[in-house]
Amino acid sequence: MKLVRFSQPDIYNVSPFDQLNALQRQLNRFLDLPLPAFSRPGELFGGWSPALDLYEDKENLYVRLEVAGFRKEDLEISLHDGALSITGERKVEAKSEAAEIHRSERFFGRFHRTIGLPKPVKAEKVKANYKDGVLAVTLPKTEEARPKQIEVQVN
Repeated sequence: MKLVRFSQPDIYNVSPFDQLNALQRQLNRFLDLPLPAFSRPGELFGGWSPALDLYEDKENLYVRLEVAGFRKEDLEISLHDGALSITGERKVEAKSEAAEIHRSERFFGRFHRTIGLPKPVKAEKVKANYKDGVLAVTLPKTEEARPKQIEVQVN
């Protein structure tokens, strides 16, 4: 066996654009890898976060949150300074000591979602409904936040 001294590779004869293209290809390959632990925001640091939609019409803002398997008592909703906070906890189901787990993909434990609302809402009129695993929150907009029809005057 022969020992060869390490020397830095000569990268100066490669164009900077070729280096950037190679880096981009490597990043694309990395991002194409299945990374189930990082598939949703919030899971990167050990938590989990249910999927959420926020949309609006002329009268209301609507929030829909996927929280299948929760009980009404497991969910808390609050509104403070233009932000809606939803907190919940999915309890771990008791398993037999003799049970062997082959696959476990469901998330358990506590989550907390806070989203800034794009328009002011009437806090006293907010309604929440839980049906078929979806928490639906309806937030009526204030009068100032609603679109107004302006009549054009002809002189």
